[in-house]
Amino acid sequence: MGSRRRITLALIGLVVLVVVGWLVGTSGMATKPLSALPPEARTTWQLIQKGGPFKSSQDGKVFENREKLLPGQPASYYHEYTVATPGADDRGARRLIYGQQRELYYTDDHYASFVKVDPGK
Repeated sequence: MGSRRRITLALIGLVVLVVVGWLVGTSGMATKPLSALPPEARTTWQLIQKGGPFKSSQDGKVFENREKLLPGQPASYYHEYTVATPGADDRGARRLIYGQQRELYYTDDHYASFVKVDPGK
């Protein structure tokens, strides 16, 4: 095979990789089924779907994504909800973040990391 053909095939492969990466969207972020999260996360998800009532006045407020760990979106796109931590005297570090297109993310370390959540599993 000629060098021009190899270069062309390599460039096509690179373009395919870039397009697939763009389509994936969350750049390799792990996805977990909701059933794999703590049971309190499932309770919070049920409350989100029903519109409350929530225990914290902070629930439902805009999550600003300051850490830039979630896909970039316009302001007020994401909203945060407390996932109760048994034995905690405060809200704890666990949250569900809900996007306007029904994306769901979970953090158990107060926004230092996230997993994408599949609520159907």
